Amino acid sequence: MNLDELCRIAAQQMLATALLAERQAYLDAHAGEVDDTGRRLVVANGYARQRDVVTGAGPVTVEAPRVNDKRDGEQFSSKILPAYMRRSPKVTEVLPVLYLRGLSTGDFAPALAGFLGSDAGLSASTITRLSETWQAEHAKWNTRDLSDRDYVYWWADGVHFNVRLEEDRLCCLVIVGVRPDGSKELVALADGYREGTESWLDLLRDLKARGLTGPCLAVGDGALGFWGALREVFPATREQRCWVHVTANVLAALPKRRHGDAKAAVAKIYTSATHADALNAAKEFADQFAGHSKATKKITEKLDVLLAFYDYPAEHWIHLRSTNPIESTFSTVRLRTRVTRGAGSRQAALAMAYKLLDAAQDRWRKINAPHLVPLVRAGATFIDGQQQERTPTEPDTNTTQEDVAA
Repeated sequence: MNLDELCRIAAQQMLATALLAERQAYLDAHAGEVDDTGRRLVVANGYARQRDVVTGAGPVTVEAPRVNDKRDGEQFSSKILPAYMRRSPKVTEVLPVLYLRGLSTGDFAPALAGFLGSDAGLSASTITRLSETWQAEHAKWNTRDLSDRDYVYWWADGVHFNVRLEEDRLCCLVIVGVRPDGSKELVALADGYREGTESWLDLLRDLKARGLTGPCLAVGDGALGFWGALREVFPATREQRCWVHVTANVLAALPKRRHGDAKAAVAKIYTSATHADALNAAKEFADQFAGHSKATKKITEKLDVLLAFYDYPAEHWIHLRSTNPIESTFSTVRLRTRVTRGAGSRQAALAMAYKLLDAAQDRWRKINAPHLVPLVRAGATFIDGQQQERTPTEPDTNTTQEDVAA
């Protein structure tokens, strides 16, 4: 007998003991209730037919203790093992998670038979019901009241993936926010049809109509129609372009032989200790690649929105320089769609993405120095990442953004 078998037998014995204890507690609680002849109204009544229940320790055979309850309208129901239960709640929870994470339906039986000791796979009809449930959850979530929510920072992105039964790819418009306590939370997930200003306008207007106020700073790709929509709906929100995206755009405008030098020169800009140092590094980049104006303009013409992060706590810079919180999370969505060749409909694809992101939220860690987030919302002044006691006069520097652009 191996260790797994011992664990299964122990689980079976423990379950039988717990079920008997539960019944006895019920009988003891109603021991004083009798009929006109003095007979007890609540008595033990043997056991139900044997059934196998799939648990985390494998399948166990149980005989549920029964109770004969003669009181009007009363009936004993086990909280440990409800009637007709065939899988423990934890096993029931893990099956759809495995499906979402990339295990195709046909793989469930062989994959889980060894782990659970039975063919506990999800049928196609079960997956359909799950998808319908997730779509209903997403629809309800999309109409929730937001008047009690506040997000100090936003990351926004448009994420594309395939829909199996439709010609056009799905563009998920995604917003993840930072709460005043520093925790990250999914703010919005919608079908953009196209990653344009009108789609983002519809989404942002809906968020505002449900009571949401704009963030202090939004981070996103420079190509997004998001920015035009943001300026219209939340004009007070500042903009920060994603350095990962801008680096990729710079490299795309340069010959491959210069990619290594360009990466280093760009990184020197956004890792500079101060705003002034970053401007100097940007000028060095422009001089070094003067023969590639298309590449240099992607930096020099956007310095105001590329270096906005210097006006926020230095501890937050690593979070504010890119849309990585969205990109890394959506890798799971892309895995799922690769395995299944895409969801069957746009609604199912959105629902699947929503469930994945909703589950992922539990594992998202707070941003660095969360205690500084409320100060940002309160309007505290930060210069080169350091909080100022009072608003100082902007120091003179030898290099300005206009100098770099020139």
